[in-house]
Amino acid sequence: MLKLFGAVLIVLAGTLAGLQFAKQYADRPRHIRGLIAALQRLETEIMYGFTPLPEAMRRIGIQSKEPLKTLFIKTAEEMSPPHDRSAQDAIQRAMESHWKSTALKGTEKEILRQLSCTLGTSDRSNQSTHIALALQQLKQEESVAREDQGKYEKLSKSLGLLLGALIVILIF
Repeated sequence: MLKLFGAVLIVLAGTLAGLQFAKQYADRPRHIRGLIAALQRLETEIMYGFTPLPEAMRRIGIQSKEPLKTLFIKTAEEMSPPHDRSAQDAIQRAMESHWKSTALKGTEKEILRQLSCTLGTSDRSNQSTHIALALQQLKQEESVAREDQGKYEKLSKSLGLLLGALIVILIF
């Protein structure tokens, strides 16, 4: 009876691990779409709203869903008094503290890092050009993420269950 209970727990743990990996594949395209929408709103705030960058980041954070909400609000806090950091430093600090809560990968982080170098340091049209470039790169990454989701989401679920079953077979 105890062996059966242990076997069920092992299979359950393997299945849950597979589901967690599958969730990462499912969340990444959604988070990239959220980031694309946020950057489009940022471009609108900069070009047409003449909104100061910290206020624009705060507004975008309020309009976004978690985990991107926290990322943009933290950026706005870092750019506002008493910190008064540059956009590059503020975004870097926000990414360091909140990046792990997202399903985004290093590619998206690098795109944001490159964008942060121009935010607040050039004129509006130049910032708009860099945001458009970042949006184009993120759209490419979204299509790659959707392909990965199609390939690996179901595979991760199945492998988790099968790995749990394999462990049970090897132990017992």
